[in-house]
Amino acid sequence: MAEFEGVPAGRGRRVAVVVSRFNEGITQRLEAGAVEALLRAGVADDDLDVIRVPGAWELPAAARAALATERYDALVAVGAVIRGETPHFDYVAGAAAQGLAAVGAEYEVPVGFGVLTCDTVAQAEARAGGTHGNKGADAARAALEMVDLVARLDVDIGAAAEMRPDEDAIAESVRAE
Repeated sequence: MAEFEGVPAGRGRRVAVVVSRFNEGITQRLEAGAVEALLRAGVADDDLDVIRVPGAWELPAAARAALATERYDALVAVGAVIRGETPHFDYVAGAAAQGLAAVGAEYEVPVGFGVLTCDTVAQAEARAGGTHGNKGADAARAALEMVDLVARLDVDIGAAAEMRPDEDAIAESVRAE
């Protein structure tokens, strides 16, 4: 049985970190964690770009624009969506997660998901360098690991995507039933 696992190796990799400014006290720490992890993994300072956006809602659009340039081997998105008294949290958190997943699939580039979706500020602080580590750093390492894993597998992701069932067609057939 063959086994494959990537390592978070950054040497020679070009990476974008897209950062939401909303909840800035949290997101600055996530950004710092991501940048530090990338530099420690060997990403050169000149190969690292930080892109700031207003909020988590805007992360997928910025990620799409960045990946469309074809400059990046990986992208790391960091933000913090904290539950409030309205359903706004559900819409923003869901849109950010789905949008970033779609962008990564569309451009066939690993996207590290460092967007916190917490009930309280204390929970977010614990995950932005507190007792639960730094999820920005974790997302950065995961993105690099996936770049390496894909290279080790030497797969054509586009061809593999073409073999997957068309999710829109499946959803349409379910609605028709």
